[in-house]
Formats: sequence, structure tokens, C-alpha cells
Amino acid sequence: MECTVRWIGEDAGMSFVAETGSGHAVVMDGAPEAGGRNMGLRPMEMILAGTGGCTAFDVVLILKKGRHAVTGCDVSLKAERAETDPKVFTKIHFHYRIKGKQLRPEIVARAIELSKDKYCSASIMLGKSAEITHDFEIIEVA
Repeated sequence: MECTVRWIGEDAGMSFVAETGSGHAVVMDGAPEAGGRNMGLRPMEMILAGTGGCTAFDVVLILKKGRHAVTGCDVSLKAERAETDPKVFTKIHFHYRIKGKQLRPEIVARAIELSKDKYCSASIMLGKSAEITHDFEIIEVA
């Protein structure tokens, strides 16, 4: 896996473009009080978003492979950070909203556990420094 992060330049404050080996790009920026212009995600927001994407991907894939009628998956992440540098994440809570037909709680819980314990590289890595908790709700669709 590869990624190049390039500072856009003095005129852009603290904006950076990250270009990945898969050919995608995203803008990152800092807060205005740190010289940024609020033109993109903060780098730590990017880590949190990537972690949410990683686990959501896993949960949907696990449910689909099990031939469960999943039709939606949202994950809200709330994180706390250390107050002093390095301001690592110290706590992250994942709240899953899984939509589908006749999804049993034990099946959804198992998919989340598999992501948490085996498949989601991002959350497993963050779990080395942060307390990670999960909960979920199932939304029945017609």
C-alpha cells in the first residue's frame, strides 16, 4: 500500500492532498486556529472515518456472505483524545445501525465481533491505544 501526501503550498495555508496507490485523492486541512482554512478533513478525522469504513465494510460483507437480508449499515464513531501531545485516541465508541429484513441480534452481534476481533485492521490497530466499545440497533425494513 502506498500514499503520497503533498502540501498544496503557502497560499493554501495548511492544506494537503493525499494521493493513494489505488489512484484516489483526498484533501486534508487543519483548523483555522492552526493555520488551516477548513478545506478538508483533519488528519485524525481521516483516521476515524477510515476505521468506520473498514468495520462497516466487514459487517456488510459478513452478513451478505451469510445470506442475510442486510439493506443498510451506518456506523457512528465518537472518539476522545488525550489532552496532551501526542493527542492519540483514548476512547472510541462505535454505534452500528443495521437495516434489513429479519436480522437476528445474535447474527449482527457476531458480524460486529468478527470485524472487531479478526478483520478490521484499523480498529484492531487503534485498540492498541484506545478503549473501544460497540453497540448496535437493528432497523427492520419492509
